[in-house]
Amino acid sequence: MTAPVDLTNPIFTDPEKARKHFEAIRWPNGPYCPYCGSFDRIAALGGHSMGPGWYHCKDCRRKFTAAVGTIYERSHIPMTKWLLATHLMCASKKGVSAHQLHRMIGLPYKTTWFMAHRIREGMRDLNPSPGSMGGEGKIVEADETYIGGKEKNKHRSKRDKNNIGGMGKEIAFALVERGGRVRTQQVPEVSAKTLRPILVSQLDARTRLMTDDAGQYRHIHRDFQHEAVNHGIGEYVRGEAHTNTVESYFAILKRGITGTYHHVSQQHLKRYLAEFDFRYNERATLEVTDVERAVKAVKCVIGKRVTYQGTNRSYSKMAD
Repeated sequence: MTAPVDLTNPIFTDPEKARKHFEAIRWPNGPYCPYCGSFDRIAALGGHSMGPGWYHCKDCRRKFTAAVGTIYERSHIPMTKWLLATHLMCASKKGVSAHQLHRMIGLPYKTTWFMAHRIREGMRDLNPSPGSMGGEGKIVEADETYIGGKEKNKHRSKRDKNNIGGMGKEIAFALVERGGRVRTQQVPEVSAKTLRPILVSQLDARTRLMTDDAGQYRHIHRDFQHEAVNHGIGEYVRGEAHTNTVESYFAILKRGITGTYHHVSQQHLKRYLAEFDFRYNERATLEVTDVERAVKAVKCVIGKRVTYQGTNRSYSKMAD
């Protein structure tokens, strides 16, 4: 059983302790200049006019805080609130909505909506290493799912008149290594032309690949040791061949989107996928506690920024 998040921790209420906590995460070996990278000629700035947490680099002669170059840069939101929101999102298996964050941390809904998207952006792996999943003796399952509202709940003009399940919905394609990590991405269509390049670039060539019997995987045996189960005849497990792991992951994703967020736009789906991937990759069965997961999420914000213009000005369109 993992240790729960201690919401009485002073880092969630004391600005000075929150600042020092973040500095210890970003600068475990002491402060360095985010502009020129200097370690040796850094001096802390004092005085009431600057406030705590400011430093000066004697090499490039620039002032900075630990927030420079992160999603917290130039934010007027206290670090205590950032840390609390991050811990709540990391400790909630199916996510926590911006409305819930608004109620729990005492900030306006528009603010918590934007905070949540910044935190999700921090969780995104922007440059996954090619061939970093799978390997000799390892099994990876691949599958896709459709994300969107039920046809019966849509306006008549928006319904799928041809009863094609994916029409009007977004598609998420996931690779899950058994006992390991998941990597999910938004794709425009389900076809061999779209999915094969993803499989070839992300998986080690020695990987054993498990899929269902869909047509897009028909020729993937040319690239991997491929086994498929025929769902059409009621076959779901044949020896080690099955897609139960990736389908279990999709179940968590769908319950989170349906029960917590209710609606996810095409523009922001990639960030929600990154959030669920991050929690799965840092899960309790891999011996990662809620506190350790939150610390890793805070580390991920370094080198990333999401501006107001870069996210979305239309807050009213979001339903979570």
